[in-house]
Amino acid sequence: MPDSALPQQDCGLDEPVPPQPVYYAEQALLGALLLDPQQLKTVGALEPSHFGNHSHAVLFAAMRTIPPPAAEAHAREPVWLNAVLHAARPEAPGLTAAYLHSLVHACPWAGHAAAYARIVRADHARRSLHIHAQRLAQSATDTTGPDPAAAVLDQADALARFLDELAGQFAPHPGSLPRTPTPTTRPCHAGEDAVEEERLLLASATAHPSGLKTIRWLQPDDFVLPLHGALFQCLTALARRDDPVDAVTVLWEAQHRGLLTTDITPADLIALLSTPVGSPEHWGERVLQRSLLARAHTIALRIQAFTDDPANTPHQLVTGSRRALADLTTIRARWQRTTPPHHSPAPRHAPRPPAAARAGPPASVSVYRSPRSATTSRPLPPLTANAQPTRRR
Repeated sequence: MPDSALPQQDCGLDEPVPPQPVYYAEQALLGALLLDPQQLKTVGALEPSHFGNHSHAVLFAAMRTIPPPAAEAHAREPVWLNAVLHAARPEAPGLTAAYLHSLVHACPWAGHAAAYARIVRADHARRSLHIHAQRLAQSATDTTGPDPAAAVLDQADALARFLDELAGQFAPHPGSLPRTPTPTTRPCHAGEDAVEEERLLLASATAHPSGLKTIRWLQPDDFVLPLHGALFQCLTALARRDDPVDAVTVLWEAQHRGLLTTDITPADLIALLSTPVGSPEHWGERVLQRSLLARAHTIALRIQAFTDDPANTPHQLVTGSRRALADLTTIRARWQRTTPPHHSPAPRHAPRPPAAARAGPPASVSVYRSPRSATTSRPLPPLTANAQPTRRR
């Protein structure tokens, strides 16, 4: 009987044309269970939510709620079929007895129910992974929250946990890496705000080169504009050599690195480096956070490309997605290095535990303590970004 026996507008069977292979696997599985309800014991951890079609999910849920009949009784009377149909209709009013018969005809072999169930679970894993990747991409582009970096890392952790769950559900096989080409499209984060923050970082680092030592977690690849990354390399190179750092010395270093072109003249570079605002640490954190979000967005697009390729097996999806997430590890570690000094400063020296009580002189006897020992035991005040250490005479 054709699939049109079930009105699609009533029960949601508005499948794409042509239907995907998993659609036929769902039909074959349900047909096998209608033919032999005892096959419900072979489908493993299959859940109604694993079905891509709503009516199929409702029908499978109804099958699990009604105890399967004995084989002899099921062959004589369709009592169980009528009970399943009656239980499923409140959630899928378009289901008819004719469609149940079409499902039976769509099943090649009832004994293959376990294989059909694995296909349904595999496609559900692909769709779920795609949703996790979408959430990661959305969080990477949403900067309205109080802590965008933390939100992105939370989504990345949720995706990693989901991959761990999938890894235990599907067996590995040779050729575990997906052959899906890497997406060539790159998310555009080169807005005016990003460019301006990078300019302010370069200018403030030129005016306060001592701040370069505190932002060693920043790398040239974190910059949106390659020119800004190259200028940052000029600054760090001068600082490593203990050379004087100012707009002129950076200009001279930039000339040796071939950065002066018709698009950036010496006067332009001097003007760029001569307008410091704020501290290098502040702007460095902004640049690194933007780089973290951009990296997460690129990873999310790569995983989505894996899930959009129907040739990838669940094991290939897990392996490729894990390798993609590994690209976030390094920049995540560098980002975590920026947070402790500014948000939860640790004491410079761990407090000593109280000394154990021991025998000593009577309370009436005074114990001499030298002034020097009293002053040296006092902890030193923490240094700020712009404070200069006092020189002892």
